[in-house]
Amino acid sequence: MGYISIQINKAKGSADTGASDHIERKTIPKNADPTRTHLNRELVEFPDGVSDRTEAISHRIRTAGIKRKITPDQVRAIRIVLSGTHEDMMKIQDEGRLDEWCDDNLQWLQRTFGKENTVSAVLHMDEHTPHIHATVVPIVTGERRKAKKKQTEGKRPYRKKANTVRLCADDLLTREKLVAYHDSYAAAMAKYGLQRGVRGSEARHTTTAQYYRDLKRQTGELEANVRQLQTEQQQAERQLDEVRKEIKSEKLEAAKTEAKAALVAKVGSLLGSGKLKELEADNRTLQNEVATRDESIELLQQQMERQQEEYQRQLMELQAKHRREMSDKEAEHQKEVSFLKSIIRKAKKWFPLFQELVYMEKFCLKVGFNERQTATLISGKPLLYEGKLYSEEHKRKFKTEEAGCQVVKDPKDRSKLALAINGQPIGEWFKEQFDKLFSSIRRVTPLRKGKDLGL
Repeated sequence: MGYISIQINKAKGSADTGASDHIERKTIPKNADPTRTHLNRELVEFPDGVSDRTEAISHRIRTAGIKRKITPDQVRAIRIVLSGTHEDMMKIQDEGRLDEWCDDNLQWLQRTFGKENTVSAVLHMDEHTPHIHATVVPIVTGERRKAKKKQTEGKRPYRKKANTVRLCADDLLTREKLVAYHDSYAAAMAKYGLQRGVRGSEARHTTTAQYYRDLKRQTGELEANVRQLQTEQQQAERQLDEVRKEIKSEKLEAAKTEAKAALVAKVGSLLGSGKLKELEADNRTLQNEVATRDESIELLQQQMERQQEEYQRQLMELQAKHRREMSDKEAEHQKEVSFLKSIIRKAKKWFPLFQELVYMEKFCLKVGFNERQTATLISGKPLLYEGKLYSEEHKRKFKTEEAGCQVVKDPKDRSKLALAINGQPIGEWFKEQFDKLFSSIRRVTPLRKGKDLGL
């Protein structure tokens, strides 16, 4: 049995545009697959005049009936990420239960935080594990917790209305409520084989941002170690050069001393001086010291060479480890991409209209249908629609009143799909609506001689 994954965070500041850009894929993160981004979808239908998550947050606050002034530092939204372990989410998807899972998540959000407060819920399918980014505006009613505490302690100076509408994230994120959220969410997800984690566990979820920060930190440490080894290698080479210079200099001095000693011995033999024996003894002592120094220098040189070899070995090991890690990550990524490509190829082979369904989904969304309506149409079911539909050809929207819409096979080419409005291809329906509009404008606005009507 797998585990649920639920993360709840405050969206601080007067706007949450950074999160909106990520959630709505206005900016593509490194761990997202652009070839699957079109599978992401918004599960909450926005009110009229609202086109994105940021506007939905502002619209809810503006229409909630809040009387008290909202300060710039108040939390305007709560971000909630809902998912499960990767293996269980893949199982849910393979069993064709992902839509059911999304519906149960949306019902839990609306039941827990209120339907109007749940302003957005986006399913992400282009990352490693399917998950939902939900946005809740913390609109609450009743007295503040501090006011209730003062009343309990007998310190309450006056009485406020109990049904006051307020914007307060702290009331929703108490320790007791957070525990209750995990419990109720686990109960809602039990039918999918997902359960709550161990209470009091010290395990912590690693976010995408934290993963990349850790990876960057590890890479930085490897690079710092490489630079340190290179610096030590350079220092060792400089020391070795100095020792070589000293060896050369001392050998030269030793040669001079031997020449002087030979000269003194020759002179002493000629003169028979008693000082000669002392010079010979000093010369032997000096030669012994030179030999000892030569031996020490040779040992030092060998030690430096061994140290240099060790540094070089460690450097090569670090570089090889870094290359292996990068290669493993790249191989894993390529494996996932290859797997996804094979799935797409099989889908196209097994379902000849698969590609047409993908194109038709984009077309329906562009025309003006929402996610749920588009899903109904893609399934081949008829849809009764009242609203406005957009024509790319005429660059305008045309209003419909209880029009029957359905995706059918193109009568001209049975290998393709077409969208029909009241049994009429949508292109012909748009042209008919435009002609009606044009005729009505001509009736209302008489043309002056020599002037054309411009639309």
